[in-house]
Parts: sequence; C-alpha cells; structure tokens
Amino acid sequence: MSYLDAIVAQRRRDISAEKRFVPIEALQDMVADRSGARNFTAALRRDPPVIIAEIKRASPSAGSIDEACDPAAAASAFERGGAAALSVLTEPRRFRGSFADLCNARAAVALPVLCKDFVIDDFQIWKAAAFGADAVLLIAAVLSDARLRAFAHLAEGLGLAAVVEVHTKEEAARAVRADAGIIGINNRDLETFEVDTAVANQICNGIPEDRLVIAESGYVSPTQVRVAMESGIHAFLVGESLMRAGDRCRAVGELREVHAWSE
Repeated sequence: MSYLDAIVAQRRRDISAEKRFVPIEALQDMVADRSGARNFTAALRRDPPVIIAEIKRASPSAGSIDEACDPAAAASAFERGGAAALSVLTEPRRFRGSFADLCNARAAVALPVLCKDFVIDDFQIWKAAAFGADAVLLIAAVLSDARLRAFAHLAEGLGLAAVVEVHTKEEAARAVRADAGIIGINNRDLETFEVDTAVANQICNGIPEDRLVIAESGYVSPTQVRVAMESGIHAFLVGESLMRAGDRCRAVGELREVHAWSE
C-alpha cells in the first residue's frame, strides 16, 4: 500500500468516526456565524515570489520536524519575513496537525490560511470553514472529476478558495477541466513521497495563463525559487525547510529576496 493509500484509508476511518460525534449541522451553524474571511486568492497576486509558509509538525517521509512548535509564534515569524499566506496541516496522525494549530496560527497574524488535509468528504470542507480557514486543499489524485467540481463549488460557496493539487500533466488537465482557478503543482509524488522540483517547472507550461499556479514541496534555497520563476511560477508553498530554520523570519525573507537579484 502506498503512502497515499494508507493516509486516505485512515482519514476515511477517522472522519467516519468524527461524524458520529460532530453533527454537520453544528459546523453549518458555526459557518453561519463566521466573519472576517481573508482573501487567499488576492494574496497569490502579490509581487513575486509569493511565499505560502507552512506549519507542519511532522510528515510520513521526514518524521518529526518540530512537534513542539508554537503555531502562533511560527505564523508571526513567517508574516514578519514577508509570507503572503499560511498553510497549516490539520491531519492529526502522520502530520501531527490539528484545527487548534490552524486557529492559533490564524489568530496571531493577518494572513489568509490554507487548511491542508486529505479531503475526501464534504464534512471536511464545512469543518475548515467553521474553524476559520480561508482556503482548502483538494488533491486530484484522491478525487474523481465529479468530486473535484463538487468540492470546489462547495468551498467557494462557503467563502473558501479551492486549491486543486496535481502531480502529473494528466492531473493538471483534469484540474483545468474542473475549472480550478488555483492549481498547486506538488513536486512530491504522494505514492512514494519522493520529491523532484523539476516537476512543477515542467507541468506549469501546460496550464492556461488565467489560472494561478502554486509550486509545492522541496524548496530549500533561493536558487530553486529563481529557477522556478524563470519557468513562470510565482507562488511557492514551503514547509519543511522553513520549519527547520533557526530563524524562520529570516528564512522567508531570503526566499523573498530572489526578486531583487533575478531581474
């Protein structure tokens, strides 16, 4: 069983159990009372390189990254460094994430926040909206075309941006057909968790110019960001390298400085 299959199977069990204790009506009431949504899409249109800084305590491939991190402190450091948005892992088992992390990080900053999980049920989209997310991740590899469209439509109806994540040209074509306005190209193969930053550079060329593109995974240096920018990518989701940095504010700033010496 691949990493992805194992994660999705566990998420199905966990969500099924959670739905027995948390009625969707309760989440819908929370969404109805929600205020103060932040514009994730507009954040992606800031001067490049746009950095989406990710709060990630652990991962299946890296193991523990910073399980004791203070999400509010990390978010504040990322914001001071010039991040345009945050991504927060909420998957609790292999990534040690939670909605408490999302809420605490979002409360500490003025940035929009992407809820990052393996979404397979509309319950998760309602929960993301209820707990204050501004965007939600939809992974093409685990969703049919019909579900991609339906989940993106639900997210947008709840005031969330939908980021459709792809890893292959075929998945990118599916995202385009599903009218995805934001396409995240993951350099990480979720079957093996191997990373190749050339993936985003290759796939972005086939995506229409009217779509916003985010390159995800594997960025550890300004040089990598510069190469991707030369391929036409302007937004980057960066997690592990920023979480491991001794000075997270400075680490974001160093990636942002690429624009000054790539002109």
